Amino acid sequence: MAAPCAEMEPAAPPSSPPHPHPPPAAAAAAAPPAGLVCAQGRNLRAVLCQRCGSRVLLPGAASFARRELLLPAMRKKAAAAAAGGGDVLREHWLVRDMFSFENVGFTRDVGNVKFLVCADCEAGPIGWHCLDDKDSFYVALERVAHE
Repeated sequence: MAAPCAEMEPAAPPSSPPHPHPPPAAAAAAAPPAGLVCAQGRNLRAVLCQRCGSRVLLPGAASFARRELLLPAMRKKAAAAAAGGGDVLREHWLVRDMFSFENVGFTRDVGNVKFLVCADCEAGPIGWHCLDDKDSFYVALERVAHE
C-alpha cells in the first residue's frame, strides 16, 4: 500500500531570497512541479496513462526525483525502429516497490534496462527500470497525466 502524504497538501512554494537578486537558474530549476508534489515530496495526484487514462499510480505512491534518463520516443513501433532516437527526460516519479503500481507493464530486457508501459494500451515507454537496481522504477512526468 502507498504511503500517503499527511493530508496530501501541496508543497509550500520556495521562500523568497533575503536579497533583491533573482535566484540562479539552477535553483529555480530545482523546485518540484507546482501542484503535483506534496510537502513530503510524494505525488499529490493519481498518475494516469496519457493515451487511455488508465491509473498507473495512486496518490502518495511515488517520490519526486530528478535524474537524466534517455527513453525511446513514444511512437508507433515501426516509426520508432526507423528513427532510433529518444528523449532525455529529467523529472520522474520514483517508485521503490513494483507492487505499488496499479497498472504498468514491462518491456523485454534492452541491455540491463526494462522500459515501463501502460498495461492496458501499451503506450510508452512511460518509464525506466535498471535491472541492476531492483528497488528503483522511474516514471517520467512528461509521459503521464495527473488527476
